[in-house]
Amino acid sequence: MTIVAVKQRPVSTITKYALNAPRYTSYPTALAFEPLQEDILPRALAVSKAPVVSLYVHIPFCKTLCYYCGCNKMVTRHNEKADEYLDYIEKEILSKRYLTDGRRVVSLHLGGGSPSFLSETQHTYLMYLLKKHFTFEAGAELSIELDPRNIDKRYLQNLKCLGYTRISFGLQDTDYNVQKTINRVQSTSHIADLVFEARSLGFDSVNLDLIYGLPHQSIETFSSTIAATKAMMPDRISLFSYAHLPKRFAAQRKFAEETLPSSEEKAALYNLAVNSFTSIGYEMIGLDHFSLSKDSLAIAKNKGELHRNFQGYTLRGDADLIGFGVSAISTVGNALAQNAKDLNEYYSRLDNNSPCSKVGLSLTIDDLIRRDIISSLMCNLAVDKQAIADKHHIIFDEYFASALHNLGELEQDGLVEVTPKYIRVPDSARIYIRAICARFDAYLNTSETLCSYSKAI
Repeated sequence: MTIVAVKQRPVSTITKYALNAPRYTSYPTALAFEPLQEDILPRALAVSKAPVVSLYVHIPFCKTLCYYCGCNKMVTRHNEKADEYLDYIEKEILSKRYLTDGRRVVSLHLGGGSPSFLSETQHTYLMYLLKKHFTFEAGAELSIELDPRNIDKRYLQNLKCLGYTRISFGLQDTDYNVQKTINRVQSTSHIADLVFEARSLGFDSVNLDLIYGLPHQSIETFSSTIAATKAMMPDRISLFSYAHLPKRFAAQRKFAEETLPSSEEKAALYNLAVNSFTSIGYEMIGLDHFSLSKDSLAIAKNKGELHRNFQGYTLRGDADLIGFGVSAISTVGNALAQNAKDLNEYYSRLDNNSPCSKVGLSLTIDDLIRRDIISSLMCNLAVDKQAIADKHHIIFDEYFASALHNLGELEQDGLVEVTPKYIRVPDSARIYIRAICARFDAYLNTSETLCSYSKAI
């Protein structure tokens, strides 16, 4: 059992570093993407060394609007919209099938929106399309995000029959007042029934998503959410920080800003969860995930084989990621490319045989170096300077003289340790990892850029 003792930092320290910063599911982040004049993926494929591929399918539809959500989604009760959408997914599959280049698929992830918007029949059809056009490796990991309000035990049975191995339920918070404020009232006992059914069906892993920093959350209310989560004992737990960006997401204006926890209160909620989960045997994964020691995520972390992409922490760092659907992002070789975010534009591009990718980047050598550093910090809370230097043929301390200087204040506050060989972040300073990574981000150079991100704490 690993217990992570998380110290409550002085208020002044929390306030000092509760600045806007990316979540670093990628580097460069999506907000750094530029309009594309041509499809950059074919050229990127030519230099890719990835032996395998991962697939991501974005399902944008939701039956109701959760006010906190910052995902690309479309709220509708008309299930037939998904039939049309899946037809366009096949068009995109046909246009991008060359990106697999004969390689096998090692993982599939469905996100949204809400993939559980799809009916059982629609899920069956989607899986048929994917298996028809791609070759899946034996033992491939198939995962899906689920809104528990829209599904029952039969729905889970169908997913299991289709070959899904990992499922994730959006628990978020169990307090009724919090749920009502964010327009997501749901039954905790129903979610527990689904978790236990998933376990009996033999899914490899069951995850619960929690969010801290929501309106009206307090130590007392979040303690109940944590207790309910512990009672279900999922294989994995995701503990996401609520990103309050009302200028970008209009629904977040539906609750008053003064109902949100302060940075200090939010840090206390995070610390409560970390100490509660690690005290009963969960291992801390990176910034905001937990897993039981027998889970593959914990095993990968302990072997130093953890990686990070747009879906969060992953086991496969040797795979190109091919995204399908509106707003989906692909990572192929040295390129990042994102599909159009508007559904009608996404359809129009496919109808006109135009590339789905609207924005993206071809990564420079500097981008690749910084990506390795930020990924290592997010996954391992450490950077091996010599390993980076050897891989990229640089003198680390000279190349990053400015970034290392900018770490000085963090080091004085005990949030990072810089030695001749390593950069290390103490377990007690995990909550500051986004602020630490930002010191290596070459794109964070204006206040306008920073305002586009949520607070790091």
